[in-house]
Amino acid sequence: MKVMEKNKFRDVQKFSTVKDIIYNSVKLYPNNIAFVTKVKCDDQKVEYINHTYTDLLNDINAFGTALFSLDLKSKRVCIVGKNRYEWSVAHLSNLFGGIVSVPLDKELQIAELEDSLTRSKADAIVFDEKHAADVMQIRQNGKTNIKEYICMDNLENYEEVKNFNNLLKLGYELIKNGNNEFIEYEPNPYEMSILLFTSGTTSKSKAVMLNQDGIATNICDMLMVEDFHSTDTNIAFLPFHHIFGSTGMLVMLACGIKTVFPDGLRYIKQNLVEYQVSLFIGVPLLVDKMYQSIEKEIEKQGKTKLINTATNVSNFLLKMHIDLRKVIFKQVIDQLGGKLRFIISGGAPLDKKTAKGFNDVGIHIVQGYGLTETSPVIAAENDYFQRPGSVGIPMRSVQTDIINKDSNGIGELIVKGPNVMMGYYENEEKTKEVLKDGWFHTGDLAYFDEDGFLYITGRKKDVIVLKNGKKVFPEELELLINKIPGVEESFVYGMPEPEKNDVKVSVEIVYNADEAVNIYGEKSEGELHSILWEKVKDINKTLPPYKYIKHMVLTKEPLIKTSTNKTKRNEELKKVLGL
Repeated sequence: MKVMEKNKFRDVQKFSTVKDIIYNSVKLYPNNIAFVTKVKCDDQKVEYINHTYTDLLNDINAFGTALFSLDLKSKRVCIVGKNRYEWSVAHLSNLFGGIVSVPLDKELQIAELEDSLTRSKADAIVFDEKHAADVMQIRQNGKTNIKEYICMDNLENYEEVKNFNNLLKLGYELIKNGNNEFIEYEPNPYEMSILLFTSGTTSKSKAVMLNQDGIATNICDMLMVEDFHSTDTNIAFLPFHHIFGSTGMLVMLACGIKTVFPDGLRYIKQNLVEYQVSLFIGVPLLVDKMYQSIEKEIEKQGKTKLINTATNVSNFLLKMHIDLRKVIFKQVIDQLGGKLRFIISGGAPLDKKTAKGFNDVGIHIVQGYGLTETSPVIAAENDYFQRPGSVGIPMRSVQTDIINKDSNGIGELIVKGPNVMMGYYENEEKTKEVLKDGWFHTGDLAYFDEDGFLYITGRKKDVIVLKNGKKVFPEELELLINKIPGVEESFVYGMPEPEKNDVKVSVEIVYNADEAVNIYGEKSEGELHSILWEKVKDINKTLPPYKYIKHMVLTKEPLIKTSTNKTKRNEELKKVLGL
């Protein structure tokens, strides 16, 4: 592939464990701020606590030493809670000390949480105050193997719960008295180090076994091609229990970057300004919303024509290697804090308009693609190689191939490399289904263009196969439908037509009631259905006939999603079909 022959890689030191990565960062950036904790005081004032890289390492060693003192060496520790400093310290302590870290989705219902604790055979759980009642109920049920309960917050009502900060103090005291067992421990890079449940209801989810060599290799691969600066400030939008979020956190730590925590999706713009954020990793839903908010503000100020003209001028100058985007679009960038320069989007296809829009104003945006089973990144765009619609080129340590290609060259993507999982925990049957001769079968349909750029067309299991053998990729149509004004999100599916032994390409549209009123005026849902159906038919005119959408459902009810905002397609399909 041409692109691989001329690709440019940064010189990056290789590591095989997360412990080696963090120790290297502490050596290079001892006084850089690793994390910022925001504390709201009683008098409504806000205090910011800066944790330097040196502080972080000391806290990891202290907390890890305390875990060893609780006889948790070589055991398993679950972590559940929102993104925060204590979450990171607990996770890194596990990785440093050879303790299997089991990050759990903070949105799990109590039955699913209990099931995860049971299936993982965890010996301890670190949790936040929000989960205290559920965790204590699970303890009372007595079905798990949990012996130690550690809360990140101060709980006064539960004597059986240990406090995170008290354990931290205990660890410092033990180290002061000469206990260096944890500090001197060398984790095995090839043993299971992280056990991650895939998205979905826990009874159906698979537990993925990852080792540190795979994660460290993936981090090094990313540093080779992406433009990270030790002076950057990252905001941790993606949940750390998700592999994209936790590996993203480690990438930032590998580069001496400061990470801050958001107050919630409602406060995105406020937090970007507050912390002067310069980069973040996010899912397309978040990135699209941010770009749409910029567009609305430009339109509100009546500057759409002016911005379009400025974009044309800027793009013309770029061809002559003159980059004035930061100057020309200063007001636009200031809406996002003034420092934002780099966005990594992953988890689903990104709207081409969004990608172009951000890049046009000087905010570099790249797409990445990967799976929990691949630690996670398989391919990504970078400074030198971007192409609309593509997810970039494979990571340097990842081998790729397309099998069972159709006439268009589209087939299943399979990958091989150190980042590929060890297998599914206690599920040999499922492991054998996807791991064959070292090759992981992703279940994603894809193709490479002549220059080696990778394009993902959809999940193999989600493709709508018509009676005539033609294939319709739902994500492709959803991207088009989501551009219709007033459409919040959409779900394309095949509606069974038993009498024809076929399926009908259909769409469920979730509309935004407030936006719909602003755009179309006061309308009944029936009238709005007719208006949006006409818009869908306009899209049909741009498609080959076999892809025509022939049925539409309208609703205000959001699609069923995972905690990383991916649509749970099977569950949504059952809902829309009334099954």
